[in-house]
Amino acid sequence: MSKTPHPAATPIAPPFTVTDLNGQLQSLVDASYAWLHAEWLQILIALGLGAAVVLALTAGRALGNRLCNRDTGRQGTGWWTIIGRAIARTSFFFILMLAIVLVARIPNPPEAVMRVVSGLFTIAAAFQAALWAREIILGAVEHKTASGDYHGEALGNAVGLIRVLVTFALFAIALVVVLSNLGWNVSGLIAGLGVGGIAIGLAAQGIFADLFAALAIIFDRPFRRGDAISYDKSSGTVEAIGLKSTRIRGTNGEERIISNKQLLDKEIINNTQRSYRRVQFTLGLAQWTPLARLEALPGMIKEEIERARMTFVRAGFLAFGQSSYDFDVQFDSPSAAFQDMFDARHMIGLAIIRRLGDEEIDLAYPTQTGLTAAEAGMDPRSVPTRGRKREISAPPSSGDRSANDQEHG
Repeated sequence: MSKTPHPAATPIAPPFTVTDLNGQLQSLVDASYAWLHAEWLQILIALGLGAAVVLALTAGRALGNRLCNRDTGRQGTGWWTIIGRAIARTSFFFILMLAIVLVARIPNPPEAVMRVVSGLFTIAAAFQAALWAREIILGAVEHKTASGDYHGEALGNAVGLIRVLVTFALFAIALVVVLSNLGWNVSGLIAGLGVGGIAIGLAAQGIFADLFAALAIIFDRPFRRGDAISYDKSSGTVEAIGLKSTRIRGTNGEERIISNKQLLDKEIINNTQRSYRRVQFTLGLAQWTPLARLEALPGMIKEEIERARMTFVRAGFLAFGQSSYDFDVQFDSPSAAFQDMFDARHMIGLAIIRRLGDEEIDLAYPTQTGLTAAEAGMDPRSVPTRGRKREISAPPSSGDRSANDQEHG
């Protein structure tokens, strides 16, 4: 009986041991010793040039502190300060490795030495780039918030949180770049970071939504602390902007607390940023007012508004009321303050009432007129007795007109 030959087994590579590592280090030392013995003159020249490069780069780093002193008007948040601070954070290890890389080819070093130099320079360059990017990003954040009225704990917490997030993100990217350049398989690491980030985002999506809304308020500045705003059906003055919520003092003295995301989802009216306030009200004139008086009314109202040093917008017929001819009146107060608008509305209202009294124009009031059957052209015998009564509400006497005008003005 013939035996079936077994297929050849795949050879298994032996594991990497400490002996192998020691052998590679010994080979590197032997190659370096031979190189030093053969190229000592070129090595000295390269060392001299490298020292000059190090001194030049160190002097350039010192210029960063001088750039920081150029901005004196923005409390150290100007762009020259940001650039200077980034330059000043250049590490000596990066300067040294950059100088070595620039002069390394002069003495023709062994390939093993160049691999070591290249690896160290990759590490230095990746983390140095992360440092520069962090300083520029954080400097831009401080530059953006320096001119706003965002002081105290909220801004400090926001900047601190941004610093942590930016530092973690940049150095994580730098670590992935270094490991990839050194020959490591980083796909699993990237996948793990992505899954972890998604899990954290889903677990705290409400908190992150309010957090990013707070950052949007700080950077976009739809309103600031102390601004009077209106949102939805509420109004008040902003007292504090936190990372989770905003506190608003209502017009009746109550404190309203609303989450930042919910607040930004609404239409916000910043009353503090108004250049003026528009006042609008309706005048109801009695329906027996002569047409000539109605035609002259817009001019009368304009004279009274301009006499009070307000900005006249428009005045004219609006609609037919049940017991009146309605006229629309609009004017602007010169100030955005609510109290100034309130006083202007009071003053203009009384002035119009006084002018209507002088012109003998009556304001409307509810009236009802009852007609007898004979006046309506009907047979009196076909109408109930109660329908034969005639009631007419007469206009007020001249002595009562002023009080009535003031009541309905």
